[in-house]
Amino acid sequence: MSRLLHRLLALIYPPKCPFCGRVLDQGEEGLCFACQRALPWVEEGSARAVDFCDVCLSPLWYRDGVRKGIHRYKFQHGRAHSRLFGDLMAQCLQDRWKEPVDFITWVPLSKQRLRARGYDQARLLAQRVGEMTGLPVRPTLVKTRSTRVQSRLGQEDARKANVLGAYACLPGAELVGRQVVLVDDVVTSGATLSECAACLREAGAQSVVALTLARAK
Repeated sequence: MSRLLHRLLALIYPPKCPFCGRVLDQGEEGLCFACQRALPWVEEGSARAVDFCDVCLSPLWYRDGVRKGIHRYKFQHGRAHSRLFGDLMAQCLQDRWKEPVDFITWVPLSKQRLRARGYDQARLLAQRVGEMTGLPVRPTLVKTRSTRVQSRLGQEDARKANVLGAYACLPGAELVGRQVVLVDDVVTSGATLSECAACLREAGAQSVVALTLARAK
């Protein structure tokens, strides 16, 4: 893209902060200075336990502007936000996980939801994390059936039942002995990540590190 075209597009579609929605001022890149100061950062050393995962890492708490930003990303055609969100996740991974990693994968959408949304938000995040860390990104999982939206299910047992058996490993995923980072946008109950990690473990993965943009308390 030429510099002139980039400037024209910036005038027509000025970049906005994904968290508060405000048009960015000169000097602000990715997110505004106010959100950079006010975002609810997850303190280092505060990792989330998820079944079948070695650890679950997230840079942000899932509340306030973070919740709104992820909603824009997933439901308001905000796919461009994957760059900033992926950058935050990549930094979190590099700061908080010092063990070897073979490759990055992601929690996939069902075919129906992918058609409706037009993009897989977890895949875009995984690709950006891969770009920033230099790690390869590989598909390993498929969603075998549609499920209800997890956020609409209040009870943890209901969320676990909703995703039970909903994922499987792709043929030829080559997971035996591999150390894998599993990417998703948010961890709430951990049911989806746990189900996906169980599939990876059953296929021979040595370790699974879950990485999300945000984490619910």
